Amino acid sequence: MTHYDALETRDPALREQDLFSRLPDVLRAAMTAPAYAALLQGINPADITTRAALAQLPVLRKSELPALHKAAPPFGGFVAQAPGAFSRLFTSPGPIFEPEAAHNDPWRGARALFASGFRPRDVVLNTFSYHLTPGGFIFDASARALGCAVIPAGPGNTEAQFELIEAYRPIGYSGTPDFLKILLDGAASAGRDVSSLKRALVSGAAFPPSLQAEIKARGIDAYQAFGTADLGIIAYETGAREGMVVNEDLIFEIVRPGTGDPVAAGDVGEIVVTSLDPDHAWIRLALGDLTAALPGISACGRTNMRIKGWMGRADQTTKVKGMFVRPEQVAEIGKRHPELGRLRLVVSRAGETDAMTLKAECVDATDGLQEALAASLRNVTKLGGTIELVAPGTLPNDGKVIADER
Repeated sequence: MTHYDALETRDPALREQDLFSRLPDVLRAAMTAPAYAALLQGINPADITTRAALAQLPVLRKSELPALHKAAPPFGGFVAQAPGAFSRLFTSPGPIFEPEAAHNDPWRGARALFASGFRPRDVVLNTFSYHLTPGGFIFDASARALGCAVIPAGPGNTEAQFELIEAYRPIGYSGTPDFLKILLDGAASAGRDVSSLKRALVSGAAFPPSLQAEIKARGIDAYQAFGTADLGIIAYETGAREGMVVNEDLIFEIVRPGTGDPVAAGDVGEIVVTSLDPDHAWIRLALGDLTAALPGISACGRTNMRIKGWMGRADQTTKVKGMFVRPEQVAEIGKRHPELGRLRLVVSRAGETDAMTLKAECVDATDGLQEALAASLRNVTKLGGTIELVAPGTLPNDGKVIADER
């Protein structure tokens, strides 16, 4: 069997139809929670059956959750059910409070493990933390849903981990790539046998090509997953090694940073995810992470959207002359001048003073455009700056709308 289930290889149009046929009921359930009722006030769930309709709903920024959770503990009013209705209750930095649903594979990770070569009855060494945060349980629950046996090792204490590996002979590893290297280096130095490890699913830290090559040279086939403490596994690498495939049961959008507006195909933007869990849905949760979609369908046969993976952070807020300048403000300037392409606000130093230059892609500059843009820049940011009009395609496709070069 080369795929976890038939959902992975269905016609993309059928997947889209399935997701958006289920979305209205998910919205109705979500709106029984007071915070969603307020955020989505005036919305008729029956009308939200397309991507265009979904894109009209407000985004909920993950960066706002700590304050919202503090104001209305524990879940900010976004969960209708009481905490006791869930199986586990976690916290992550912020703090943000996350419940774990009681159903099987609540973090949607079994198919990511399968794509990485894990199979039922494999023994998996799970080194993500089990202490208060959901990381350890995300991979633990996913592996057990696949039918694997899990060693709940957590991070650290390599001597004890060597004993577990030599006794249980796990074939799989889940954890950060950094800790996998620590384990392998430590075992080599101490003369311990960790040769049973043959495959890995890593997340939570950068996995640069140099480290990928080193892990591969040591006999371990390692794959990457992208996930969060709120949503679980969002996208995962496959044997095609061409970006990451978006997980099933998620509606994945890429929007212009600071807005909820979808970007053009292939452009870098901020990840926004809508989940279809009726017990705890996320409606247009903006993660603050950047990515871009890849064209076409993966050579592995999975037909869902592919992304390049994590490409940095979307929150580029900076301070200029003592005042905050935000991506939303750059987006507002763009709305006022729809004839422009990409915009980038470059912050630098001129002598001993902060300076701003708004670079704007423009096909054909009309008389007075620069002056109008300068006025919009001052009106929106309350700060003055210079305008530089550039040819279309000049600015990098990296999702960056504010570049602080000081």
